Amino acid sequence: MAQAPAGRIPGTLPLPDRLLAVATRMFAEKGFESTSVQEIVNAAGVTKGAMYHYFGSKDDLLYEIYHRLLGLQTSRLEQIADGPGTAAERLRAAAVDVLNTSFLYLDDFTVFFRSTHLLSRDRREAVRAERRRYHERFRALVEEGQREGTFRTETPADIAVHFFFGTVHQIGAWYRPGGRLKTAAISEHYVDLFLHGLEN
Repeated sequence: MAQAPAGRIPGTLPLPDRLLAVATRMFAEKGFESTSVQEIVNAAGVTKGAMYHYFGSKDDLLYEIYHRLLGLQTSRLEQIADGPGTAAERLRAAAVDVLNTSFLYLDDFTVFFRSTHLLSRDRREAVRAERRRYHERFRALVEEGQREGTFRTETPADIAVHFFFGTVHQIGAWYRPGGRLKTAAISEHYVDLFLHGLEN
């Protein structure tokens, strides 16, 4: 999954990845509606014809940003959920991972939550369906821990999951690189608060 490093164009990336990286950076900085196709291709150092060979429109770029981020996080969640360890250990690993990948792909994450409503209805529904599948797999880990007696059952698993992701989705509103706390420490604080609220 490609993302443009701050301050330079990733010219060595394959062309589709370069276009996505540049578009992601510009959508995060300027907003989707304020970024033109011409600005994207100029920054990527390609022609409009080259872009349209891979992406039929600016909307296609926006959808692909969502699809790739969700695909990455879903693949990683499935590996963790199906891996070794107790439900609590796998839930901790999954929660840390979604935070770490959100920080690592902060531009993608920012665009995701700022511009979802600008997708066409069909694509918006497709994104929501992908997100539901991700949340359901995550929720299954909470439910597994509840069945084992590790997590208390008074709090419905749905509420716990909505609470956790509600806090995660706010990261783009307040986090700025270079702050006092490193991203790994922020992830651990978030996950500790989440898991402590579930433990018996």
